[in-house]
Amino acid sequence: MGCSCKEGVRRLEEVVAALRAPGGCPWDREQTVESLKPFLIEEAYELLDAIDKKDVALHQEELGDVLLQVALQAQIRKEEGAFDLDAVAHGIADKLVRRHPHVFGDVEVSGTAEVLQNWEAIKRREGKQGDEKPKSPVAGVPAALPALLRAQRVQAKCARSGIPLQTADAAREKIVTACERIFDGGGDAAATINFGELLFALCTVAREGRVDLETALRDTTNKYTEGL
Repeated sequence: MGCSCKEGVRRLEEVVAALRAPGGCPWDREQTVESLKPFLIEEAYELLDAIDKKDVALHQEELGDVLLQVALQAQIRKEEGAFDLDAVAHGIADKLVRRHPHVFGDVEVSGTAEVLQNWEAIKRREGKQGDEKPKSPVAGVPAALPALLRAQRVQAKCARSGIPLQTADAAREKIVTACERIFDGGGDAAATINFGELLFALCTVAREGRVDLETALRDTTNKYTEGL
């Protein structure tokens, strides 16, 4: 397997630092955290594509490309005196320990559902520290996510936080109603609203059935494009 994980990450950090140093690569030296945003998104989607292809070697390569984006942004912040890659790793390790008291503490859980509920409860407590106004349970869901993925994440967050959600039966009724309204017409504005309600209701049914709609739609689209 080659060098250890710690040695590999340290080597990556040194390589990225050399690329950003005086006399390094002009392109790397010009980058900012803002200019790197499109590359991070692109690499994340390429990683998803590698997973879908079930290509282990490609999966490893794409994970490396995503890790490079993390290392580059951490190096830029290091140069600013803010933090480095080591601080990033320690930060996420500390968070994992805090949010898994059933592993690193004496809390007992009955299963995955309780683990997720505890995670959200701990996250809310962390958000209240030094902040008089409690944060929304869905505050951590990025507004910039693709709409379908964001709808699923919002529903999942609400479910974990104990917030009442539309039942699967109510969602099925909403699907029928929305489809009827769509076929009845009513103009572009009405169609947009009805399609939105239809998709949100489909998210509810998919969540109840433990189906990821992004994956389901991506798989179906891939099958469609294979024949083109």
